[in-house]
Amino acid sequence: MSNWSYATATDDRLAVINQQLGKGDTLDVIKWAYQTFQDDLIYSCSFGAEAMVLIDMISDVKKNAQIIFLDTHLHFKETYELIEKIRARYPHLRITVKQPVVTLAQQAAAHGDELWLNQPDLCCQIRKVEPMDQALRGAVAWMSGLRREQSATRASVNFVNRDEKFESLKICPLIHWKSEEVWQYIRIFELPYNALHDQNYPSIGCAPCTRAVAPGEDSRSGRWAAHADKTECGLHLAK
Repeated sequence: MSNWSYATATDDRLAVINQQLGKGDTLDVIKWAYQTFQDDLIYSCSFGAEAMVLIDMISDVKKNAQIIFLDTHLHFKETYELIEKIRARYPHLRITVKQPVVTLAQQAAAHGDELWLNQPDLCCQIRKVEPMDQALRGAVAWMSGLRREQSATRASVNFVNRDEKFESLKICPLIHWKSEEVWQYIRIFELPYNALHDQNYPSIGCAPCTRAVAPGEDSRSGRWAAHADKTECGLHLAK
């Protein structure tokens, strides 16, 4: 049983393990994570481009790894179609679709129609953060496809992080990858991916809050474009 936990992940200990993992490659980080946490590790997957890389690598390390998808009931049809393609290609993976407790109709009755337009943080809290909190109960660690180049809020993420919001450890194997490397991997191994990526959607979230990106714009500028001060759904923000 691993002696790693939220409580034992001191700053000094995290510094040591991140230095050690930094001497290897992405697959080494993934192997360490599953050897250390085994079934106490969950991959929270958005099924974006980075997810295709991680899923493919994870399947080589732990064929029956646990993967959760937070279904807000507001995703693009292309996202749902991709999930079925992944199920077919990696049949042993345990992919769980996590639903919010609150339906869209209940949310509208309590907060008004299209909450994502008026209070996007509250909408994300109800439809993503709270389901994630429920999904991670009992899990020591979770994995994410964050990359440092994606945004300023992600620039300092490490391979192993203490997650204050969910009181767990967050493993991020792709922190040093560039977008070009992600797509090179996808093409070399002929991996399925969300068709919206071919329509200038580099980052894909819920349909009402995601638009195509114009040439020269930041890769995440299409997320919550109507709200200049919102850059994250809340899963990766400090408590």
